[in-house]
Amino acid sequence: MRIKQQVVVFDAADLSTESRFWAGLLGGTVAADDDWHMVLVDGEPRVAVQLAPNHVPPEWPDGNPQQIHLDLWVDDIDASHQEVMSLGATLLQAAEETDDPDAFQVYADPAGHPFCLCWVKDVPPALD
Repeated sequence: MRIKQQVVVFDAADLSTESRFWAGLLGGTVAADDDWHMVLVDGEPRVAVQLAPNHVPPEWPDGNPQQIHLDLWVDDIDASHQEVMSLGATLLQAAEETDDPDAFQVYADPAGHPFCLCWVKDVPPALD
């Protein structure tokens, strides 16, 4: 089998809000049909949103189960946090203080789908 294209599709009751969020986050545009919106980045399909009038948002971490989530790796967590919040995201869980070199925060998009902003922490130089 040869897969020529891959697109993640989100269900949402409000196509416009959901597709605008992902287009804003990915730096893309929305190609809209009645019950399907495709988010294009540099002219290529990246994610899609399909109309699901009875969509029930997941409740993270417990409650209505999530169907999928995305991990998005960023260089600047502070700037990225501000951007996703201005686009309509909700912070579900702030990063935990750990000794791990990687960190993440959990958000929900406007339709309630969880996604994570992930980053590599600045590691102080080793002392000799």
